[in-house]
Amino acid sequence: MTRRTRIFIGILLIYTAGIAFLLYRVVSDIDPRYRESAEESLVETSQLVASLVEQDVIAGAINTARLEPLFRTVYAREFSAQIYNLHKSRVELRVYVTDRSGRVMFDSLGRNLGADYSQWSDVSRTLAGLYGARTSRDVDGDPRTSVMYVGAPIRWNNEIVGMVSVGKPVQSFGQFVEDARGRTIWVGVGSALALLLLTLIVSVWLVRPFGLIRDYWTWVRAQNRVGSLSLSRMARRAVDGVRTGFNEMRDALTGRNYVADYVQTFTHEVKSPLSAIRGAAELLQEPSMPHAERERFLKNIERETQRIQEIVDRMMELTALETRRTLDRTDAVALGPLIEDIVLSAQPAAAKRNIRLLVNIRDGARAEGDPFLLRRAISNLLDNAIDFSPRDSEVLLTLETTSKLARVSVRDHGPGIPEYAQEKVFQKFYSLARPHNQKKSTGLGLAFVKEIAALHRGRIELGNASRGGAVATLTLPLLAASHH
Repeated sequence: MTRRTRIFIGILLIYTAGIAFLLYRVVSDIDPRYRESAEESLVETSQLVASLVEQDVIAGAINTARLEPLFRTVYAREFSAQIYNLHKSRVELRVYVTDRSGRVMFDSLGRNLGADYSQWSDVSRTLAGLYGARTSRDVDGDPRTSVMYVGAPIRWNNEIVGMVSVGKPVQSFGQFVEDARGRTIWVGVGSALALLLLTLIVSVWLVRPFGLIRDYWTWVRAQNRVGSLSLSRMARRAVDGVRTGFNEMRDALTGRNYVADYVQTFTHEVKSPLSAIRGAAELLQEPSMPHAERERFLKNIERETQRIQEIVDRMMELTALETRRTLDRTDAVALGPLIEDIVLSAQPAAAKRNIRLLVNIRDGARAEGDPFLLRRAISNLLDNAIDFSPRDSEVLLTLETTSKLARVSVRDHGPGIPEYAQEKVFQKFYSLARPHNQKKSTGLGLAFVKEIAALHRGRIELGNASRGGAVATLTLPLLAASHH
């Protein structure tokens, strides 16, 4: 995983964590807000019932005779009320009345007549002239049986002679709470996904408004001219275009800047050869330098200049490749003949150290792609294998296929890849010294191969072989009809 990808994933994780925290705060605040609303309603109801009871107070004595038939009738009423998603068909309100000592004189449910409620906060505080409320459970340990109570004083001649407490089961409005939580979560998640989708659309259609469409239309016309257009290939091309847009969005979010990145790496890489050139130039100014020494320093300058030129050329190639969204044109590439031709071209370099190039093509295969780029990719892998192979050894190129994939493997019998380098081999400018001359390459070859593989919807892997040496495997999707 590259550093930029890790940064992009980090941004997504921070964004997700922020949305999750916001949803948590909103969802956790729903229940208290509903309780506040329910309690406010109970305050008014308790004051109403207390005023009703006060009408029958005689000489400070509370008379609850009219309440019993009233609530018997209320509980027996038949009705049907559809409150949004909640269907209500019975009254769940409950009321009890206590005297000034806190003993229950009336209970609408008929359960606790004569009970001492003086210790309940709604009773004790109301009888003391304060606001009293509580939430208690009918069944210990079962939060679903919680009931919210609010008290109101019963007065006679400005003296508190008792109290009324009006209760309502929390579960009656708990359904609204659960429904609100569910809707809030869905709206939050939907909004977050919509924002991500909008970001992608902005990246694809506003940042690069016509480029992807133009490239796709150009490709369709080119394929139609050669008669190789099919619905499956058009769909794959469209998916590639969307993936390219996503990558551009990722690069924009992570601040990908090719100029700054390459200036930094280029400065680092050319510092060594420039130092060598400057040192040689200073020594050449000595008039007494022998001719042989002068020739040696001139060759050093020429060699280091060539190295800088090679770095510049490879950087320009890699930059041009990385900025391509998709392949401009594709052909059906026969991989077997391509590999044989690459091996034939590499024979002279291998023969210098008596390295034998072996080919094992187990199956004919065709891939859709750019023949020039695929040749460059496989040639680069073969050149690396030759460079790291000992004298009088072998390099084996293998082509094998599965139902949908073609695998081109290049195996050498060199020292393999050190453990410390296995995570770095595809990084730009990272290179290991060649065993036979201890020289390093530009370190851009494998990065070049990786970009070619990505453009062809494939992948490149490099690891150590089981019996020594290294093996590089380029995996490519087969052309739709090549494996039938």
